[in-house]
Amino acid sequence: MQNLLDPTDLSDEQWNLLQAVLPPRQTRRGRGRPPADLRRICNASLYLVRAGCAWRLLPRDFGPWKTVYHYFRLWSRHGYWQAIQDVFRSVVRAQSGKRSQPTAAILDSQTVRSSDQAGERGYDAAKKTKGIKRHILVETLGLLLAVCVTPADMAERPGARRLLAPGLAGFRWLRCLWADQGYGGDELAGWVAAQRKTGTLRLEVVPRLQDQRGFKVLRKRWIVERTFGWFMKHRRLVRHYEVKTAHAEAWLHITMIGIMLRRLA
Repeated sequence: MQNLLDPTDLSDEQWNLLQAVLPPRQTRRGRGRPPADLRRICNASLYLVRAGCAWRLLPRDFGPWKTVYHYFRLWSRHGYWQAIQDVFRSVVRAQSGKRSQPTAAILDSQTVRSSDQAGERGYDAAKKTKGIKRHILVETLGLLLAVCVTPADMAERPGARRLLAPGLAGFRWLRCLWADQGYGGDELAGWVAAQRKTGTLRLEVVPRLQDQRGFKVLRKRWIVERTFGWFMKHRRLVRHYEVKTAHAEAWLHITMIGIMLRRLA
């Protein structure tokens, strides 16, 4: 049994679950470096997203930071983090008595300030923030279905199209999307409905309460707001540091993997 050095370290039961869905290790013939300890790689990734430290400040207990970064970059490039998250999402839904594929989802976006060394960014005039915008789609448990990171100056409607255009193909069971008033209008609603030839998908806008001032819990919209709250407990996600969009999206998948593993074991 491995001693847990950090609160983010995987327990033996969690590691057994994660190890079963990791991508196959590439084998090399002849001499070379010994294979990396994938458990330490995963522990390091969960530590980084929670602690928010720089790569070079990664504690030595996790091994060389360059090795951890190599696997993070490799698995981001091949979509492995998202694939692992998708597997665990189905397991968590089954554990909660739900179908593996959702029939309803909630759509929203979050503007995050960028650091000086981050990549492409824009200015969100409504939030008075220069950075990026995370467009996400979650199911009714708040688990991530799809994510798209864009400059902050991209409005909700075009951002929704960029998010949903590739994502809806993998969720044929979806029948209803809930969203706030930023996604209102017949044009986007018609575009969403057109993504299903049978016309079985609809966009439903959940309006603000009359005379609403400040934060209020709104029907269905609170679910995605809670997911954003989960993100903000991870310091790597409080500010945008990534040069590559794929890396920014990968951190969200890693965050959800950690959340779901804690639910499962």
